[in-house]
Amino acid sequence: MYMVTGGAGFIGSNIVEALERRGDGQLAVCDLIDGDTQTAGLAGGGGIKDPKLLNLSKRDVAHILGPEALLGFLSGHASDMKAVFHMGAISSTTETDVDLIFDTNVRLSLDLWRWCAENEVPLIYASSAATYGDGAGGFVDDGSLDGLATLKPLNAYGWSKLEFDRRVAHMVADGEPRPPQWAGLKFFNVYGPNEYHKGSMQSVVVQVYPKAAAGEPATLFKSH
Repeated sequence: MYMVTGGAGFIGSNIVEALERRGDGQLAVCDLIDGDTQTAGLAGGGGIKDPKLLNLSKRDVAHILGPEALLGFLSGHASDMKAVFHMGAISSTTETDVDLIFDTNVRLSLDLWRWCAENEVPLIYASSAATYGDGAGGFVDDGSLDGLATLKPLNAYGWSKLEFDRRVAHMVADGEPRPPQWAGLKFFNVYGPNEYHKGSMQSVVVQVYPKAAAGEPATLFKSH
């Protein structure tokens, strides 16, 4: 079994589709979605209108659960879990509730890291290109404590992703238990299918293309 957190979202649902095509295990999704979070087997879709559920409507998902049930579910399926893909996060760069961001993006990620280390399950998690800030310090792929300390994110979202990266670096440097395989991925302006539920947080490509195709000017923005 594979667990994909944020599996009803943009990147997560594409990972779910790729795993389904591989066909080497059941799929479980953890996400905040409208309706009954215990629904299983959404293949077909029917009359589903919720955008995030639509992202999963054609997928053969064995389990869907909310974040509050995640660790309990993992513990109940520890012997079957092949890997955890941790894509779930508050990804809005304009979110200002830092306590909420910390609980979701840092504390839950630490809980997953420790669970995967204890149960020897590989962990692939989403860091972010937002950790680089305005890019003045470059985009060097340096996950060391010293390298991460030079980064200056521009918003609370970027800070939260960097905070988890730094905690991982500390745990590795201190020789604490770690998953048997792990990677933090820093996505740059990803775009593609299943992102239409994201509203103003849709990719630049999706927001600009309709205007460019119509011969209209596209308004970009400065990140603060």
